[in-house]
Amino acid sequence: MIGQDRVFDVIVVGGGHAGCEAATASARMGAKTGLVTNSFSTIGSMSCNPAIGGLGKGHLVREIDALDGIMARMADQAAIHYKLLNRSKGPAVRGPRIQADRKLYLKAVQTELSVTPNLSVVEGEAARIEFWKGKVSGLYLSDGRRFGCGSIVITTGTFLRGVIHIGERRIPAGRVDEKPSISLAESFEEIGFELGRLKTGTPARLIGTTIDYSALEAQPGDSEPELFSTLSDRVINHQVNCFITRTTPKTHEIIRENLHRSAMYSGHISGRGPRYCPSIEDKVVRFADREHHQIFLEPEGLDVPTVYPNGISTSLPEDVQTAYIRSIPGLENVEIERFGYAIEYDFVDPRALSPALETKKLKGLFLAGQINGTTGYEEAAAQGMVAGINAALTSAGSDPVTFSRADSYIGVLVDDLVTRGVSEPYRMFTSRSEFRLALRADNADRRLTAMGIGIDCVGKARRERFEAYASKVKEATEFLKSVSVTPNQARAVGLQVNQDGVRRTGFELLAYPDLDICQLEGLWPQLSRLSPEVRQAVENDARYDVYLGRQAAEIQTLKAEESRRLPEFIDYETIPGLSSELKSRLESVRPGSLGQAARIEGMTPTALAILLNFAQRSGRRENAA
Repeated sequence: MIGQDRVFDVIVVGGGHAGCEAATASARMGAKTGLVTNSFSTIGSMSCNPAIGGLGKGHLVREIDALDGIMARMADQAAIHYKLLNRSKGPAVRGPRIQADRKLYLKAVQTELSVTPNLSVVEGEAARIEFWKGKVSGLYLSDGRRFGCGSIVITTGTFLRGVIHIGERRIPAGRVDEKPSISLAESFEEIGFELGRLKTGTPARLIGTTIDYSALEAQPGDSEPELFSTLSDRVINHQVNCFITRTTPKTHEIIRENLHRSAMYSGHISGRGPRYCPSIEDKVVRFADREHHQIFLEPEGLDVPTVYPNGISTSLPEDVQTAYIRSIPGLENVEIERFGYAIEYDFVDPRALSPALETKKLKGLFLAGQINGTTGYEEAAAQGMVAGINAALTSAGSDPVTFSRADSYIGVLVDDLVTRGVSEPYRMFTSRSEFRLALRADNADRRLTAMGIGIDCVGKARRERFEAYASKVKEATEFLKSVSVTPNQARAVGLQVNQDGVRRTGFELLAYPDLDICQLEGLWPQLSRLSPEVRQAVENDARYDVYLGRQAAEIQTLKAEESRRLPEFIDYETIPGLSSELKSRLESVRPGSLGQAARIEGMTPTALAILLNFAQRSGRRENAA
């Protein structure tokens, strides 16, 4: 629906993954929300790889789902290939991932937004942020329209002064055939934000009917797909194979001979790209001893021939792209539907934000997605969720909420951004979390849904399903902890445990890597009534229980440090004993707690003790006053 309202509680700028999550989260919480986008038809576009999830990224999607966000449900509606990555490893590092039908995903998102109460879509280009006495008050569009609001969420993706690079060609654009946002970038500079440049890239799109699949290795999806959303009940779409091929020495030779024609290596691009998703030029240069690089050929839909060659993003000219792509097995006669390109764009140093993703310069202004220096749909959507929730709370006059590193990957993502900043596009990995054994993809709802219910971000359907599920997990866990067997009793039903005379509870038995609930049914037949979801949750909890016990003290220490708040307006230059460099970093980040200060690069135990002493003295002065 196209909105005609002139005043909103919250305005969200941008209809990408961050904007969609921000707008729907704000609307779910009862805020009158306007989503400003150039065209309703592009909302929900998957501008790069039509896939959702992966290692670390899949955890973020499950957490978004736990807060009643839309990405996981939309992924299940569009999925044409399910794959649980790291299936052979422990549950903490498994990553759910789907390949999506691009058109089905876009349609699902647009339908979802169309029926979301409190949400209107405004077509137009955001041009200037209006503010009064240090707080946002409205937004001007390029055609002169003005919309009043209590909060604004900016999710511009790659549109802020975006430039596409293909060889020596430079095309001002936020995406292919979409103009960049110049006026909004200028508005940020007028407010006083310092903008930097980053870049990302995408590969050519191939016409699948011209690929020789007979020479390639098929990669089928999982025979028993693991759905993304806890509200999804079944696989909807026909499932297809992906395929694997590899670059060749000839491929690398063509690329090396034409490096001078790459926008990256000719000096045309100043922004830094994502280290963990390098272009094919980067791979050939950085890994010169490798003769092959793996490429995943991923279909973009069920009724289109387009194939996404994951692993060969580039900024080389069209003729070079054609030559090196046709040197790859299976692609000798391939036709190219659209050539790859690099895109460079403005971003804001995320250290200019609070943990609520609100800017420190301007109250009521929130930023989410690639404007904060991240890369990836999932990272953008997670930030959109945080910004949308807090924009709604701010417009209602309530205090913001923050996410802890101890409770979520969302907390890790936001804390990394606002505390450490970025020198390259930020991507989520499970290794970024010091508490990843507790932050599993399978327990995201038990970690976050209660919080979402508490801030009215979770709807009735999810709340009822979650409460029933959590109750059954708790009941099964308590039962297994209350019953026990001797080694002889266990062996009598075929369970191999040490014959040490020690009784073990059912919960302790599940800690054995080769035991599961099915094997315990001989001892306790009532376990056969548990659903697969409850079984998985209890088994995973049991396997990690001993490790989580050891980690509990570290989590409590972190939470204690986070609870030691630092005064909002500290003049770090006046605190004796801190180095000039550390004063500068503290001034840049302006940490809200002792825990956040501890994670600033270069922080020392001595400096932390000085800050703690300062905070304690400030607290005593406030109490005395």
